[in-house]
Amino acid sequence: MGNIGTPELLIVLLVVVLIFGSAKLPQLARSLGKSARILKAETKGLRDDDEPDTAAKSDAAQAKAGGAQSNAARDRAAQLREEAARLEREAAAQEAPRQQGALSSGEPIQGVPVSDYGNRKTS
Repeated sequence: MGNIGTPELLIVLLVVVLIFGSAKLPQLARSLGKSARILKAETKGLRDDDEPDTAAKSDAAQAKAGGAQSNAARDRAAQLREEAARLEREAAAQEAPRQQGALSSGEPIQGVPVSDYGNRKTS
């Protein structure tokens, strides 16, 4: 009575498909996979907690590596701040008010009548 063979497994599989439906089976498999990964990670974490000497050594090694990484990150942040400041200066220079009758390059327009509609007086 304790022997489960292929025909019994097929019957169980058919019952599962009938109960959950074929659309729900992929979701069910995903959730089972996630649960298995979580369980594996937690058991590994418990094993790591049992070995404090190894963890202390690895923490010290990570701290040394983290110091080098933090210096590199600070240098990169300083470079990015300098680049941002330079770009802001360039943008401010481009937004400088132009003289009436001048091109965007600052060069005066020769021989073209220019009227100033914004400063026109109404009578």
